[in-house]
Amino acid sequence: MSILRWLGIAPARDERDTDAVHRIVRELESMDPARARWLALFAFLLARMADVDLAVSEAETREMERVVERIGGVPASQAALAVQIAKAENRLLGSTQNFLAAREFRDLASPVEKTDLLYCLFAVAAADDSISVPEEETIRQIAKELLVSNDEYLAIRSTWRDKRAVLRASPA
Repeated sequence: MSILRWLGIAPARDERDTDAVHRIVRELESMDPARARWLALFAFLLARMADVDLAVSEAETREMERVVERIGGVPASQAALAVQIAKAENRLLGSTQNFLAAREFRDLASPVEKTDLLYCLFAVAAADDSISVPEEETIRQIAKELLVSNDEYLAIRSTWRDKRAVLRASPA
């Protein structure tokens, strides 16, 4: 028992909340380890891009969860947990793990999965209706780390033309 709870200051934990967390953790543990690793790397790279401005918006979080659920083929609860873990890991270890995570994803992913990731990175960046220059540059860097060709990167980026902040800027 914590001292705050003993003093009556901290609210008692709701056992249903801890049961839900344990259930989600068991669900993740039931996944094939290789697929779970792939999903973790995928979510980490999404979080890397979303946190480029040092703040992950609620819209970006919801889009990451939607993407992880759809691409990962996992239930919403697993997607939400994967995204929350990825965001926390990125905050703690991002600068030291960014290249390593991209390199490992590069080695595990097929060419189609790499381009799917790039589309998803742009989708998360556009979640707030605008893709900033730093977000674009982060996606370009991830594309380089995945060994995706510049032509392929440019083709993917062109599909997001209407969301690019650099093209929306009006001349002074």
